[in-house]
Amino acid sequence: MLIELHIIQNFAPSNLNRDDTGSPKSCEFGGYRRGRISSQAIKRAIRERFKEDKLVRADLYAQRSKRFVEAIATKLAERGRDHEAASKVAEAGLGLLGIKLAREGKTEYLLYFAPAELDAIATFCSDRWDALEAAAGHQKAKKEKKDPETEALAKHLQQKLDGGKASDLALFGRMLADLPEKNIDAASQVAHAISTHPVSIEFDYYTAVDDLKPEDTEGADMIGTVEFNSACYYRYANIDLDQLAGNLNGDAELVAATVRAFLHASVEAIPTGKQNSFAARNAPSLVCTVVRERGAWSLANAFVDPVRARGENGLVSASMAALDQHWGELVEMYGAPAGLQVQVAALGKTPFAHLGTPVPVPELIEATVKAACP
Repeated sequence: MLIELHIIQNFAPSNLNRDDTGSPKSCEFGGYRRGRISSQAIKRAIRERFKEDKLVRADLYAQRSKRFVEAIATKLAERGRDHEAASKVAEAGLGLLGIKLAREGKTEYLLYFAPAELDAIATFCSDRWDALEAAAGHQKAKKEKKDPETEALAKHLQQKLDGGKASDLALFGRMLADLPEKNIDAASQVAHAISTHPVSIEFDYYTAVDDLKPEDTEGADMIGTVEFNSACYYRYANIDLDQLAGNLNGDAELVAATVRAFLHASVEAIPTGKQNSFAARNAPSLVCTVVRERGAWSLANAFVDPVRARGENGLVSASMAALDQHWGELVEMYGAPAGLQVQVAALGKTPFAHLGTPVPVPELIEATVKAACP
């Protein structure tokens, strides 16, 4: 079973996701330069909505960091262990897992762990304190071969890394370069958002004046420029429910809660880039969910030929109409997918020719969860 999410979202002038030069990200699509928001930025915004809106329990929200040595050491210190010694034991524990450490007690790359996994590692370190202290000594001496007890400890510790039933980790997956057998395949796919129309970059020239500056005619004390654009975006994502259930150890109730959280967070998610300067807090104009037994259709090709604002028909309404038309063309060409259920929420109450009659977003979310997780 698959859930697809299609969103049309128009943003006022903004720079929500910038490249290494500070310019709003863009791409070529259909022979035209389009505005773009990266999938990474969207997924980050979704994870933040999970936490800020308390969409899942705190113990089901994973953390991504290079600083888990300190996090584990803090847990050990809370259990009465000396913090400095706990840091060495935590390093030894992660080292036994095969995870390489960089300078200052940080790992070489970002790790993604569920709270349950961190608690299990901390408990393991506490229960086997003496052996891990000895292992730490071996590591300092750069001993090439591990003794049998160390090997047994490592295998036992690796069993604790099962994803911890964290909703966001189950959705977005993880890659552990040093422990590929503990990788988790993502249950969701999130596309880069692209504008439904061509865009151009504009510049905001700004000045700032020193509040304590005496009256004179020297001008501003600071000047600069900020790049921005304004675009109506098409966003697409999907969830493989079988993969999600596998990642959550078959917990049907948690699967439904995770789907509900993902849909809610996706609708509310807005990247944070330059928001203090532009305050582009624009809600989606259209949200459409598709539940189907198999297959997947991104509707991005509805905008290969860019939409145009003409008269009273602006970019938003033209984008929604193009999406509806493209969906109808796909169904006509290939037939309705097996197990198809479509829900749509949109500004205005006028029924779409192919997507159906709009309903409120809360109703759309609940109907989608009920259809996908009966």
